[in-house]
Amino acid sequence: MANSEEEIYSTMFSSLKHPVRRKILRMLSDKPMTFMEMVDHLGVSSSHLTYHLESLGELISKMEDGRYRLSSFGVATVTAMKGVEESPVVEAKRGLKLSLKWKAAFAVLLIAIVALASFAALGVYALNQLDSLRAENEQLRSWGFDTDKVPSLLQNVAQIDTSRYMVKLLDNTLGYISDFQVYEEILKYSFMGSQSDLIAQFKFRENHFYRYDLTLGEDSIVYIKPQSGDILQVAKNALDNYKIYSGDSYLDDMIDLIEQVSQAENTTITAGNLKLKITLIDGTADFHWMESTQGIDFSAKGVRMTFTNRVLTLMVDGYFLFTVGSTNLAVTQDRAIQIAKDYAKTLTWTIDGQQVTGFNTIDTPVSVELLPHPRPNSVALVPYWYVTLRLDQTYSGGINQIAIGVFADNGEIYNVQMLSR
Repeated sequence: MANSEEEIYSTMFSSLKHPVRRKILRMLSDKPMTFMEMVDHLGVSSSHLTYHLESLGELISKMEDGRYRLSSFGVATVTAMKGVEESPVVEAKRGLKLSLKWKAAFAVLLIAIVALASFAALGVYALNQLDSLRAENEQLRSWGFDTDKVPSLLQNVAQIDTSRYMVKLLDNTLGYISDFQVYEEILKYSFMGSQSDLIAQFKFRENHFYRYDLTLGEDSIVYIKPQSGDILQVAKNALDNYKIYSGDSYLDDMIDLIEQVSQAENTTITAGNLKLKITLIDGTADFHWMESTQGIDFSAKGVRMTFTNRVLTLMVDGYFLFTVGSTNLAVTQDRAIQIAKDYAKTLTWTIDGQQVTGFNTIDTPVSVELLPHPRPNSVALVPYWYVTLRLDQTYSGGINQIAIGVFADNGEIYNVQMLSR
């Protein structure tokens, strides 16, 4: 917290001088709001909101549920702000015509009174809390994120020593995924070091970590501390660190499940409705925890970590986002194949500018997978057959296969693709 009158005045005046920050304070004085709710109401980009939230500093705080609210300092500031905004109206009712000089003096006096009252209340905070907060905010700013919990997976989960790299934000975009009705923020960073260069991309959905991809350079990675040569232990450590980072309680069951594995090998173990599948191929190790109910693997509702030569190169957490909508397998695999074949015969598709109607397929499908998928505008996963068929001829562009999705609860067709294989 600000620890002098000068700092209080500086923080308050710098916060009030920008109309967007004043609007944020007014919004939060009505009710706490999430990051994405503020983006919606303000109509600004995610990066701009990040900048303004950082500028507001000690005037706002974050609640345990992820929403932002006014601090006691912020409440006092809003009170002062309203007093200044309302003062010309009060004076007008009295029939007085104040000069700009006197209006400014009145505003400064009013803010000073409220600020001093706030200062007395805030004096109970220790200086070490101030130092901690400032250090945390400096770290967040160095990553280019807002003062949310920073997705510092490279530092905290993958154990890569980011202090040994020059970090640069390459891209930051915010979009709306209409299929799931969620906001997604994508951030891309470059890490340039003396031993290696890295590219890392982070995705957040509803301000919760969703996906991380790391592109490796040719040289070795600089770690915070020496890493275990046992990939199983590396995975256990990464999951433990992710639990510390995210705080999500569902990770506890995943930690318990991997603790049952004694050695790194291709295996699948299940406990209750949770399954862990470990796949080892050459230098790649994939650990996938997923919801598994009534024999159906809802892989999207899970956590996945992929290591390349023991480096965490891919991580996905969709457990928080997706739900199990149905376990109804009314459509069998054979029936799904027939539905897909019949649909292909009636399909019209534009190939090389020409419309082609009716596609014949050979009897034996290329593949049939049960991959639960949500319907549009939903995050509820439904059993879904993904059927890939080989066409009886090759079309322009090398198209010789067709992939057709069939919902297993009612046989509905969804997501048709022409493939070149």
